[in-house]
Amino acid sequence: MKPIYLDYNATTPVAPAVVEAMLPFLREEFGNPSSAHRYGQTAHHAVEQARRQVADLLGAQPQEIVFTSGGSEASNLAIKGIVFPLLFGATQVSCGLAGNRFLAAWQRWWRRLRPRKLHIITSAIEHPATLRPCAFLQSLGVRVSVLPVDRLGLVDLDALRRALRQPTALVTIMHANNEVGTLQPIREIARLAHEHGALVHTDAAQSVGKIACTVRELDVDLLSVAGHKLYAPKGIGVLYVREGLTLEPQIHGAGHERGRRAGTENVTCIVGLGAACALAQRDLPALSEKLRRLRDRLWQRLRNALGDAVVLHGHPDQRLPNTLNVGFVGCVGAELLQAVPQLAASTGSACHEGEIRISPVLQAMGVSQASARGAVRLSVGRFTSEEEIDQAAEALVQAAKAVARPASAIAVVPAAEKP
Repeated sequence: MKPIYLDYNATTPVAPAVVEAMLPFLREEFGNPSSAHRYGQTAHHAVEQARRQVADLLGAQPQEIVFTSGGSEASNLAIKGIVFPLLFGATQVSCGLAGNRFLAAWQRWWRRLRPRKLHIITSAIEHPATLRPCAFLQSLGVRVSVLPVDRLGLVDLDALRRALRQPTALVTIMHANNEVGTLQPIREIARLAHEHGALVHTDAAQSVGKIACTVRELDVDLLSVAGHKLYAPKGIGVLYVREGLTLEPQIHGAGHERGRRAGTENVTCIVGLGAACALAQRDLPALSEKLRRLRDRLWQRLRNALGDAVVLHGHPDQRLPNTLNVGFVGCVGAELLQAVPQLAASTGSACHEGEIRISPVLQAMGVSQASARGAVRLSVGRFTSEEEIDQAAEALVQAAKAVARPASAIAVVPAAEKP
């Protein structure tokens, strides 16, 4: 039998209705959307229909939707696309100009000549698709402020206010954390940022499709979506770009996506993402309530059986309805999951040669080592049943009792530092 799947925050299965929508474009409808003949027109109309479906879910206009290869590309396009024109002005840096040696010399000259005035703000618990572009920009001379979070995973708004005293180009804060599910007050963050003239990007890969998430309500300028987090296939995503905002493309070529992202459109996956967004819009908020009920059922069964030996990570209320990150005190998350092969879930720590490396997110939140090293992320989804929840709870309880050991027997290594 296949394991019980409780890792929906990692990826979701493609919904049957999404598969059905995609099939014609894997078979007979193979046209290039840029072609003028019937095959191309069919593909073009399918892409534009999907664009409208995505826009409807996000409360946006179709022309504000840019299709990408996934959430990581969307966030890279948002962050670099805003900063590059400010950093380099009208100068387009390309290795093709005179080779890598010239480019390296030019960058050294640029850093020496240009003061470190360009400033962006992010948080300590962002996905690598945000943190690494920020670190890359920092290497080019951009000032990066990394905001701390509290024990519940909420960004410190006072720290944001202090950081905004510097002229700021962009604030990029995720809507929902992928590990603990904590929801950030994005509307309040956007209000503060806009008051200081900064643009706002949010990574909404985990929230879109699980809760109501519209760009007007959040008041953001840019928003990233990952298709495989909401029952569409992998390899497709979206960046919402507020109308009137200009981005520097990260992929140069023909004028696809209104000149914002070159490359022949991935029609099959775009159609799938559109169908997934239509499905999400149809089922919200009933789906959100179902997910919350299953999540809470799992937590209560664990808590009733283990008491204080199981600890909740993240905000008790302001979090995704499907996400339960818990620490099994006295256990190592990876060892615990190895003891329950009938369950597919994620850990909050990595184990290597007897040493435990705690998740940077949990470390930033100040979670105790005793709880963090036993962290397990359990995320439910559209196809999870109550019977599976009960079976998973029973298996986890039995495994936790079996693998628990003294804290002194476990070596913990600090997580890597943020940019």
